[in-house]
Amino acid sequence: MTWLVQPRLINGPFDDPGLYVDFRFGRRALLFDLGDLGPLSPRELLRVSHAFVSHAHMDHFSGFDRLLRVCLHRPDPLRLLGPPGFIQQVEHKLRAYTWNLLGADSIDFRIITEEFWGDRIERAAAFPARESFRRLDVPTSQDAPGLVLDDEQFRITAAMLDHGTPSLAFALRETMRVNVLRGALGSLGLPVGRWLSDVKRAVRQGASDETITQVSEGVTIKLGALKQNVLRIAPGQVVAYVTDAAFHDDNVARIVELARGADQLFVESVFLAEDAALAANKHHLTAAQAGRIGRQAGVRRLVPFHFSARYTERPEALRREAAAAFAGDAWD
Repeated sequence: MTWLVQPRLINGPFDDPGLYVDFRFGRRALLFDLGDLGPLSPRELLRVSHAFVSHAHMDHFSGFDRLLRVCLHRPDPLRLLGPPGFIQQVEHKLRAYTWNLLGADSIDFRIITEEFWGDRIERAAAFPARESFRRLDVPTSQDAPGLVLDDEQFRITAAMLDHGTPSLAFALRETMRVNVLRGALGSLGLPVGRWLSDVKRAVRQGASDETITQVSEGVTIKLGALKQNVLRIAPGQVVAYVTDAAFHDDNVARIVELARGADQLFVESVFLAEDAALAANKHHLTAAQAGRIGRQAGVRRLVPFHFSARYTERPEALRREAAAAFAGDAWD
């Protein structure tokens, strides 16, 4: 079966952290963190509907300016989410520029920014281009604890971690994978068309097998028949992104809960175990700690990133250490 989302790290392991999540079907993408976005083309950035920022250290937030420049003249809003204080940080970024060429006749682009406090979104603000990005406080969505985006096809949850400052980790969970066997469609004499989107939506919403689907004028079929012959249904993909977190019991418990059962865990592996004292001082994970957390969470694949520059000549040492701990080998 094909995956709905295709995540990839934006930069190399020694460069700014960031994950680009592209959707296989539909012109849409998400970003986890806004560090150096140079490797992404304007076309890729224009697909971004939401950016989830762990915290505003420079290597996680400096790319905001490039994203803004590319998206400035599009009509669709850009939605941002970050930790406490993030709205003010976005506001200060916007105030650093002169906006005298914007006005009531400008494209109605706006930035919607939310703050995640503890276990939920507590504050939100809009910055409309037509008002020179003046801050307008707006109501927050009343979502369940941990939930930061509830989409028809997927949900994104967040956990607040300790990095000496609040830092957010994220997990994307596809609600359900529903793939169409086109060969089976043809054998039943059914066309490919927009009606299949309605079918997938009905399956994800738990519709009865007796539900009648309108294929075309005068042609209908029961959902149960489609599920039996045309559709392949499986649990959705889970992708977790964890960076900039101290290694202590509270953080570990939150990461494990967030990433439990993930198909892919992108996790910082900043230092080697031999430098664990330095990692603790900097509020970062070692590669071994990252591997053990991934194993404890029962993830299928561990992707280490965010390596310290002190290991530029031996990146494989970090990968080996993370892999060994993930496999359950002892690592001091």
